[in-house]
Amino acid sequence: METVYYDLRDTKGKKQDIEDKIRAAARILRDGGLVVIPTETVYGLGANGLDEKAVQRIFEAKGRPQDNPLILHITGQQWLPRYCQEIPPLAYVLTRKFWPGPLTLVLKRKSVVPDVVTAGLDTVAVRCPNNQVTLSIIREAGVPIAAPSANLSGKPSCTTAQEVIEDMEGKIDGLVDGGPCLVGVESTILDLTGEQPRLLRPGGVSVEALERIIGPITVDKAVTGLLPEEEKPRAPGMKYRHYAPNAPITVFTGDPEASAREIASRVGPNTGVICFDEFTRLFPHQVVRSLGPYEDKQMHAQRLFHLLRSFDLSTVTEILAQCPDSRGIGLAVGNRLKRAAGFHVVESDDQRIILGITGGSGAGKSTALEVLKEMGGSVIDCDKLYSALLDENQSLRNEINASFPGVFSLDDVLDRKALGQEVFSKPDRMSRLNSIVYKHLLPDLERRIADVKTGICAVDGISLIESGLDRLCDRTIAVTSPIELRVRRIMARDGISEDYARLRISAQKTDEFYRSKCDYELGNAAETPESFREDVRIFFRRLIDELREEKRYGINRKAENYDD
Repeated sequence: METVYYDLRDTKGKKQDIEDKIRAAARILRDGGLVVIPTETVYGLGANGLDEKAVQRIFEAKGRPQDNPLILHITGQQWLPRYCQEIPPLAYVLTRKFWPGPLTLVLKRKSVVPDVVTAGLDTVAVRCPNNQVTLSIIREAGVPIAAPSANLSGKPSCTTAQEVIEDMEGKIDGLVDGGPCLVGVESTILDLTGEQPRLLRPGGVSVEALERIIGPITVDKAVTGLLPEEEKPRAPGMKYRHYAPNAPITVFTGDPEASAREIASRVGPNTGVICFDEFTRLFPHQVVRSLGPYEDKQMHAQRLFHLLRSFDLSTVTEILAQCPDSRGIGLAVGNRLKRAAGFHVVESDDQRIILGITGGSGAGKSTALEVLKEMGGSVIDCDKLYSALLDENQSLRNEINASFPGVFSLDDVLDRKALGQEVFSKPDRMSRLNSIVYKHLLPDLERRIADVKTGICAVDGISLIESGLDRLCDRTIAVTSPIELRVRRIMARDGISEDYARLRISAQKTDEFYRSKCDYELGNAAETPESFREDVRIFFRRLIDELREEKRYGINRKAENYDD
């Protein structure tokens, strides 16, 4: 079969020429042919989604199992009633926010959709791709395009037209070249047919972005492991080993430095390595493919399939791969890597949990931390480290003395109350003191946190957020309490006057600040520490169970503003 190639990368080309190519591609689809289309995620192998014979050709060209359903690509939410029924209002909430874009919704199907598209299920997966060329082709064809990724079944998806040619030459009627795909991993698939939205496949829209709009999402077991052979998948990418190069892969999760060391200890002469930019130096004798910098998950997504395919051009006999953490689109990248490996995964550390505990003086942090220690956790106390540094670090003492003359006595002892009187009522002076302290304290704190390899560790710091230490924590907790209670507790605890207690509180951030910046709030309106302890114990037990579950299954719902 001869493939007609339509190159639309030249945006300076004549408008009439581009429109002619779009009409030609649409005509092939209407006539029952196969056309590869560009999308923002990966290239899709498209057919008229209402033509049973045309759709069957997709399965034949790919060698795709018949029980693996396809996605219908449409031009927007206005097409949903044509192919779906019992559409929940939530579907329109999501499509207004995320379409066109890499989000697929699973909804109840209408009978007009052939069984071959849905693998006989009573549901259908639909999405609106964020690619103007493909949207124009759908409009011109006047039919939805059924389109899985345009690669041989089980192999890495294609993000360039050249990769499509390597897999599909002679099996397709047309190929529309729209240039490299911008997202790089397939769409997120969300099932809206149950009582609660269910994630069937992570993808280009993060779980965090979805949950900010619609609340909690259930994660299907297929995201974290292979479905049993007898179970029927409800969406593409749920059941079979996908995205795999010829050489077998082992995926290493956990702390990136730990996983890099683990891989370095296992490499042999024919080992290929996938790692982050920061660790390529550890593998001078291996075939190495870099995902990009550790923090750049968008680059990981864009590079993943291309570098997986590139190993087939090498002589490696195994591939050892670092895995990004599960925040944002990292969940999708990790899912693709693990599925390529058949979920052969090595945990590179003991899944430590780092909690950041903050809040104003007298709110109840000490009680909360005592309970955590009783539960087997450890604590890094920022105030104690600061005190130790004041005793040991002459450079810190000199900088404080230079900025606040007179706070050290003649025998070089810091008068803490004098320093407090100097800074508590003067925000600019407090800011100056904090900048001096952070400069000396943060490197030591970061080293101590990095040294925590197992178990639960809490970082206790009133300036946790302002110093930037929160970025090192799995979750941050604000301990809050009414001001009048805090005043009484500080007076009793520190033996100070009411005026000085109020002065100290006035120099600190408000409870509202901590609420807005932390992942959780632990409120304390108790008159005594004892009555607060049981609330704390219940809170930490639930939070730790949640975090352990997330780490076990590679999910992370930390409330941060990740890229959508």
